[in-house]
Amino acid sequence: MTWQGWAESVATIGLTLALSYPLGLYLARIWRGESTWLDPILKPVEWVIYKICGVNPKESQGWLTYLLAFLAFHVVCFLGLYAILRLQQQLPMNPQNFAGMTPHLAFNTAISFITNTNWQSYGGESTLSNLSQMAGLTVQNFCSAAAGMAIAAVVARAFAAHRSEGLGNYWADLTRITLYLLIPASIVVALIYVGMGIPQTWAQSVEAHTLEGAKQTIAIGPVASQEAIKQLGTNGGGFFNVNSAHPFENPTPLSNLVSMVAMNVLAFACVVAFGRVVGSPKDAKALFIAMAILVSAAAAGIYVAEAQAVPAQQAAHLVGNNMEGKEVRFGAAATAVFAAMTTGASCGAVNAMHESLTPLGGAIPLFLIQLGEIIPGGVGSGLYGMIVMAVLAVFVAGLMVGRTPEYLGKKIEAREVRFAILAVVVLPFVILGFSAIASVLPLALKSVSAPGAHGFSEILYAYSSAAGNNGSAFAGLNANVDWWDATLGITMAMGRFAYIVPVMAIAGALAVKPKLAATAGTLPTDNSLFIGLLIGVILILGGLQFFPALALGPIVEHFQMLAQVR
Repeated sequence: MTWQGWAESVATIGLTLALSYPLGLYLARIWRGESTWLDPILKPVEWVIYKICGVNPKESQGWLTYLLAFLAFHVVCFLGLYAILRLQQQLPMNPQNFAGMTPHLAFNTAISFITNTNWQSYGGESTLSNLSQMAGLTVQNFCSAAAGMAIAAVVARAFAAHRSEGLGNYWADLTRITLYLLIPASIVVALIYVGMGIPQTWAQSVEAHTLEGAKQTIAIGPVASQEAIKQLGTNGGGFFNVNSAHPFENPTPLSNLVSMVAMNVLAFACVVAFGRVVGSPKDAKALFIAMAILVSAAAAGIYVAEAQAVPAQQAAHLVGNNMEGKEVRFGAAATAVFAAMTTGASCGAVNAMHESLTPLGGAIPLFLIQLGEIIPGGVGSGLYGMIVMAVLAVFVAGLMVGRTPEYLGKKIEAREVRFAILAVVVLPFVILGFSAIASVLPLALKSVSAPGAHGFSEILYAYSSAAGNNGSAFAGLNANVDWWDATLGITMAMGRFAYIVPVMAIAGALAVKPKLAATAGTLPTDNSLFIGLLIGVILILGGLQFFPALALGPIVEHFQMLAQVR
């Protein structure tokens, strides 16, 4: 560990937080349907879209109608993407003449990208055509990100509403978020990436001659455009198999910094926008601070774990960082921050192989995913996940003082608490359930590369990543077989949609309630006491649900590693 490493970590997180504030103010205007500085250019485009689609943006929908529109949109997206992937060989823009995906891989990939997971059981540069990458995956990167932010907008409006059933129009929210935020931001980031040397071309490959005189064919394509929305939309699916460890996706420490900021900035901006829409910036600030504390602590923990010499190094009388699986152009500090920020968000982009982290270094990203990726979480999903935790926190506080809990002027009653509990049990149900089955099923165990505790960690990480809509993996697992493609696809769908349904029900219940003024008996939710309570609820809930499983995987492996030193 060095002071430069710590300074790099602080600067990265600090820059992300600073940029999120103006973006959050801008996002609040989009959520409220207010004018923006892009209106002269984009307003005509917006109205053309409404005209073609037959949408009345002023027609407000109730929570159930909004939810059904959300689900119907994703069914159509799944069918369209599945068709592109299966029929790839018959479609244009396939200069490599790649065959279509198998049914189970196309099912897994289509579910993965519509749920903002971007789990990849394939190598992008050796499997997908330019059309599949652009019209298939990149389009879904925009759609899934915008859909998550639309649900977050509904939650904000529910707290702002006073006896109202209308929560906005899904089609208008989806259009405005994509048109006014995601597309302009992606253009800016893509141009920055191109300036840093990331390819953006229709060409399929280039040929290079090595120093030994051999000829090497290097895959290229429209990388920068996919990379931009991959990070901004917390999607995480890379153009290349090794993701942001590939020099064409992430060539320099500067591009690494841009990637880390991009993958977290909109998630934090959603919290700022929430405070503005609700009319309570101080309460949103408490959520913001809790997220910042947890992601900073996670980055510090990974850095400490990875800045130690592992037993193999010690046996060779070497000192220094654990550099296995890491890129030397980034080092341990940038790898640690990247790992924390990508698993604290539902991004899944990686600039190192997480399987090569030390057992405790790998346990922290795994635990961040299992917490529901609310630190700061995916774009939109991090905010509504944190709101679920805040509802539980005020409920716990209400039990302590013996009064009906309130949050942001809304009484939190049995209905909201039941739906919050339903939301938080989704992840452990699918993660632990499928992990238990896969740990004893011979068909599943054939894909696990390592025996014992590390093999269990591979299984646990895979289902955690799928349920948390993250997409990163312990790469020793061969997931491109029927069992894993099917069960991971089901897990991804459950982690996204089975969580959103109770969140929308909470929003519907809150919207029709009166908005109450704070009284002397109201629990303050904008101070350090509430921040501590919120963090405690998140960590205790996560620990109770997942510590036994973690004890069988990375924690056991840690003690096994220490035993090798003696």
